[in-house]
Amino acid sequence: MRRWKGRNGFDKIDLYTRGTLHSLVWMSVVPQALLSVTGPVRESGAPFALIAGTVVVAIAQGFVSTPLVARSLAAYLGQGSVDRSLPALGAVLMLANIAGLLVLGAYTGPEEFPELPVALSAAAMPFTTSLVLIMPMWVSSVALACLSVGVSGGTSLAGGSGPFALQTFLGVGFAVGLLAVTARMSAWTLGVMSKLREAQDVRTRLAVAEERLRFGRDMHDVLGRNLAVIALKSELAVELAQRGKPSAMDQMAEVQRIARTSQQEVRDVVRGYREADLRTELLGAQGVLRAAGIECAVHGDGGRLPAQVQSALGWAVREAATNVLRHGDPRRCDIRLETVGDGIRLVVENDGVTPVRAGATGGGSGLHGLRERLAAVGGSLEAGPAGDGRFHLTADVPLPTPQSTSPAAPANG
Repeated sequence: MRRWKGRNGFDKIDLYTRGTLHSLVWMSVVPQALLSVTGPVRESGAPFALIAGTVVVAIAQGFVSTPLVARSLAAYLGQGSVDRSLPALGAVLMLANIAGLLVLGAYTGPEEFPELPVALSAAAMPFTTSLVLIMPMWVSSVALACLSVGVSGGTSLAGGSGPFALQTFLGVGFAVGLLAVTARMSAWTLGVMSKLREAQDVRTRLAVAEERLRFGRDMHDVLGRNLAVIALKSELAVELAQRGKPSAMDQMAEVQRIARTSQQEVRDVVRGYREADLRTELLGAQGVLRAAGIECAVHGDGGRLPAQVQSALGWAVREAATNVLRHGDPRRCDIRLETVGDGIRLVVENDGVTPVRAGATGGGSGLHGLRERLAAVGGSLEAGPAGDGRFHLTADVPLPTPQSTSPAAPANG
C-alpha cells in the first residue's frame, strides 16, 4: 500500500491497466482448466492424457499470452514491436486448447457438458487480448467473428444440437467481443495518459528553459551597467594613480561600493525577488552617467505609476544607461517620461554614436530581453540611430487603468 500511495496518478493508471489485462489472461485460463476436469468429463471415458493435455495447453497458453500482452501493449503505444513468432505460438496454443475442449465435449456429449460454451469462450480469451492490440480494429473484428463461427461449428461436429451451437456462438462472440472492447479501450486510455504525461514533461522543460532565459536576461540587465561603470572607474583610477593623484583612492572606493551593490543585486535576481523601481533607476542612471563624465538630464520620475509599469520602464532605463556607457563616446544623454494617450513613453537620447557603433547597437541581447519585458505588459520598444551621431530609444507602456495625472516635474534639468 505504501508503494501504491507513493506512485503518481499516471503510474497508478499504468499499473492498473497492465495488471487488468494480465489478470484477464489468467482469469480465463484458470476456469477452463478447472472445467476440463469436472465430473462429466472424468466419467465420460475420455483418456487421461487428453484431459491432462488440455489442461497443460491451457496453462501454456497463459504463460505465452502474458509476455505477448505486454509486448502487444507496448506496440500499441508505439514503444516497441512484436515478433511474429510469439503471436503465431499463441494462436497455435489457442486452437489446440479449443480443439482439446471440443474433443472432450465429443466424449461427454455437448448436452451433458453444459459448461462447454463457457470453457470455449475462456480458451479464446488469452490470445484475443493480444490480437485486438496488434491488429487493426476491422481485421480483429473479422477474425473474432470467424473464430465464433468456427467454435460453434466445432460443437456441431462434436454432436451438439442446433440450439447448443447457437448458444455457443452467442456466448463466445459476446465474451471475446466484450474482452476486445475492454482491452482496446484500456490501451487507448493508457495511450492518452501517456501523451498527456509527455505534454506535461514538455511543458515542464519549456518552463525550465523560460526560467533560464529570464535568469540570463536579468543577469545581463543587472550586471551590464555596473560592470561597465566598474571598468570605466578602474581605468580612471589607474590613470590617476600613475599621475600620483590621491583621488585614485576615491575612485577605487567607488568601484568597491558598486561591486558590493552588484553582488547584492545578483543575489536578489537568483532569489527571484528583484523588481526594478523607476525612480531609483532614473536617479541611478543619472548618477552613473555623470560619474562617467556624461551630462544627463532626467525629466519626470514616474512616482505615481502602477508598479508593473514602473518595473518595465525601470528595466528600460537600466538597459538604456548600459548602452550609453558601452557604445560610442557620448557627452550628453536626455531621459524623458511623457504621457502619450493612455500610456507612458520613455525616451532616452544620447550623442556620440559612431557610424560603426550605430549599426551594431540595435540588435543586442539586452534590447531583445527588454522587448520581451515590455511585451509582457503590452508595451513596445524602438531603438536605433537618429542621425547626427545620436541614438534614440523609445519605450511605450500602456497604463492598465485610466490615469488622471502625468509624471511629476523634472527631477533634474
